[in-house]
Amino acid sequence: MATHEHYYVPAQSKWPIIATVGMFITMYGLGTWFIDMKAGRESHGPIFFAIGGLIVAYIMFGWFGTVIKESRAGLYSAQMDRSFRWGMSWFIFSEVMFFVAFFGALFYVRNITGPALGGEGPKGIAHMLWPNFQYVWPLLHTPDPTLFPPPKEIIDPWHLPLINTVLLVSSSVTVTIAHHALKKGHRGALKLWLALTVLLGLAFLMLQAMEYHEAYTELGLTLGSGIYGATFFMLTGFHGAHVTIGTIILFVMLMRILRGHFDAEHQFGFEAASWYWHFVDVVWVGLFVFVYVL
Repeated sequence: MATHEHYYVPAQSKWPIIATVGMFITMYGLGTWFIDMKAGRESHGPIFFAIGGLIVAYIMFGWFGTVIKESRAGLYSAQMDRSFRWGMSWFIFSEVMFFVAFFGALFYVRNITGPALGGEGPKGIAHMLWPNFQYVWPLLHTPDPTLFPPPKEIIDPWHLPLINTVLLVSSSVTVTIAHHALKKGHRGALKLWLALTVLLGLAFLMLQAMEYHEAYTELGLTLGSGIYGATFFMLTGFHGAHVTIGTIILFVMLMRILRGHFDAEHQFGFEAASWYWHFVDVVWVGLFVFVYVL
């Protein structure tokens, strides 16, 4: 494999502009879908959301495929490897801050806004808006039930959420075992443990879909059921999206390994995927504690 002392600069690419268009269509569709859902009218948002999602999937397949080809061709130097590592580190940091914002919103609502509306603290004058409102978290009684119908019940944390916690924590262990197998050159164990990690990710997503169905059809817990429903679905929904992305990434890593890619010296693609998966697992532990249990 050739050694390149200088930083590799790829040729002009179509992928960034297509990615921009795809993300715009996806977010437009999602926003329109939510607005029309709240207004109770028929929406074309799901169509645009699906189109944008397909474009994003096409971009991921094509752009990542280009990177894989360049890597397999030996175009990446040690300097490029360091660049990838720093890039992935900053990306995960940005994702951490993304969830910190949502956890911060949850903390603000539970400890500042809610008690103030209930008449507590120096801003208790806000209690004048709904004099009969008594604040208790989770909000099974919203200040204005006609505008924000409260849920009948909350999700039982010791049922599906606990099972999902066990699944994700176990998947963090299996992907670590797979990584160690890759470093030692044990290809059979690598394939086995990585395949098991993908299956655990799929099981998590299946159980979360069951949980959402139960929340909407039986518990009355929806995005429109006050701030509790909004924060619940924003946090768990975005996390579910990250689990979906992570599962796809790990599946791609599995396909590459089956084709003979990666070895003890050249494995950053797999390593980056494992970093991302550990991040997803840690976020879920925080979600389980602060959203479901406390």
